[in-house]
Amino acid sequence: MSEVQTSEIERELVNALKTGKVILGTRKTLKHLKLGKAKAVIVAANAPPDVKSDISYYASLGKIPVYVYPGTSSELGAVCGKPFTVASLAILDPGTSRIVELIELASSRRNA
Repeated sequence: MSEVQTSEIERELVNALKTGKVILGTRKTLKHLKLGKAKAVIVAANAPPDVKSDISYYASLGKIPVYVYPGTSSELGAVCGKPFTVASLAILDPGTSRIVELIELASSRRNA
């Protein structure tokens, strides 16, 4: 498979929101990361640096893949169909989507 496209991630995120369980918001995302319940995490590129560092720290402890969404938190909120900003979100159950697989692929390419 070639480079993971943002549009693929967005399409699978919408699918996960419809068919699975996705938690929106930094506090809840961090809570589920600490509990080890998150399967993958998406964080907006313009999220505060302390949020990004906390998420990457707790995700690395649990070996949970993190995808940095290249758009703003407003754009991530729009993709989720919400009229507010979303700095981060956690996928607890992907449903019928391939979002976790795509995020793992994108994060492994970024770390390579």
